[in-house]
Amino acid sequence: MNLSKSRRNFLIALSGFAGFVYLQILSGKSKQLYTAASNIQTLELSDDEWKQRLSNNAYYVLRKGKTEIRQSSPLNKEWRTGIYKCLGCDLELFTSEMKYESHTGWPSFKDHIAGHLVTYTDLIAIPPQRAYKCARCGGHHGHLFMDGPLPKGERWCNNGSSLRFVPG
Repeated sequence: MNLSKSRRNFLIALSGFAGFVYLQILSGKSKQLYTAASNIQTLELSDDEWKQRLSNNAYYVLRKGKTEIRQSSPLNKEWRTGIYKCLGCDLELFTSEMKYESHTGWPSFKDHIAGHLVTYTDLIAIPPQRAYKCARCGGHHGHLFMDGPLPKGERWCNNGSSLRFVPG
């Protein structure tokens, strides 16, 4: 009897979660929050071309939406002045002034270069999360959380393996 009750409670919770996801999609919250600048020309390559262009780790993060291992990126310790670019297409995404120490294990930024990132709802994550990708090549970079520094409160939590830092 307890097993049956547990199973029923699980199914109720699961259907509630599915309903939440469905309502998020219907309400438009899964739509892009940030639109790409109209002057950005998109870059489209075949899967084989991406595999040739990127390391295995960068390929799985940028093209397959995976997350790198926490604390694995040397960019966590990068504090010089410069620009952070998309490793897939070299589009400028963040400046060093936007970076801050979030103590999460991934490079984090309080803002981004306007129009260079596009957000979407990552429905594979449980619970679904707001994710973002490069406006030029569509490469997955990370997730956007609303627990960052004021005034915006944004934390653009980026995979270091999808970025290239250019000092300057």
